[in-house]
Amino acid sequence: MEAYQAALEGKPTAAGKAVGAERSAPGSISALIALYYTTPAFRTLAASTQVTYRGILERFRKAHGDKRIATLKREHVRHIIRSMQETPSAANNLLDRIRGLMQLAIEEGLREDDPSLGVKKISTKTDGFYTWSETDIAQFEAQFPIGTRARLAFSLLLYTAQRRSDVVRMGPQHISDGVLTIRQQKTGMEVGIPIHPELHRVLNATPTQHLAFLVTAQGKPFTPPGFTNWFRECVHKAGLSDGCSPHGLRKAAARRLAEAGCTAHEIMAVTGHQSLEEVERYTRAAGRRGLAARAMGRLETKS
Repeated sequence: MEAYQAALEGKPTAAGKAVGAERSAPGSISALIALYYTTPAFRTLAASTQVTYRGILERFRKAHGDKRIATLKREHVRHIIRSMQETPSAANNLLDRIRGLMQLAIEEGLREDDPSLGVKKISTKTDGFYTWSETDIAQFEAQFPIGTRARLAFSLLLYTAQRRSDVVRMGPQHISDGVLTIRQQKTGMEVGIPIHPELHRVLNATPTQHLAFLVTAQGKPFTPPGFTNWFRECVHKAGLSDGCSPHGLRKAAARRLAEAGCTAHEIMAVTGHQSLEEVERYTRAAGRRGLAARAMGRLETKS
């Protein structure tokens, strides 16, 4: 069981070898991936991020693990990425992971250069998760009145602007003096969000006997994937498209904050984002007409 747990976490075995090293030829891509799993760069990632990275790297290992690190060329990397052009996000994620591996190879003296440099990412032409519109929000609220479990989940997502992995952990113990405080699972950042009056109404109408506000029909804690599957069913019942995801409500919350005139730093204090670039990406859907009208109004005031 210890060996199994070590394999899950990418830890060295009792013999001191990296998991997977015994099936990897020295100097191979497979051996480099096994080494990467033992580094602080991987070990200090959030557990959910480790799972994501491992999935990407294990697929890469299966296809190219037997190849030598020293013979990997730029045209090889370019060909691998271009072969995935039908799934641009997956291609770009793989390119990021290859770059991380090559940096490790350079640090370990296995290469002197990074063959991924100069390989361009594939244009995705997308803003990522769909941002719920006000019409979407109203339609969901009409389907699920206050007091229902679906409305509670919806309100926690919209009025805290947090990820699903944090929303499923929220409970009464996180609220004090009208502020919901939680340490984000992905970033480790602590955020304190004043309870919105609408969320206050919803919480009062749906009391819980559990440590978490949201639990399954059997009274068990939700896993993030399980929560998404259940919430997708609620979205279907409301007559909305599959694009209306939990993460899209986080983006809708950021959009609302931008439309209310909040600064980027104020939005970051709520969402927990760590860069202005991330906030800009999330608030791209902010109503430009309303923002422009408000901006011109300020200009008129100064005239």
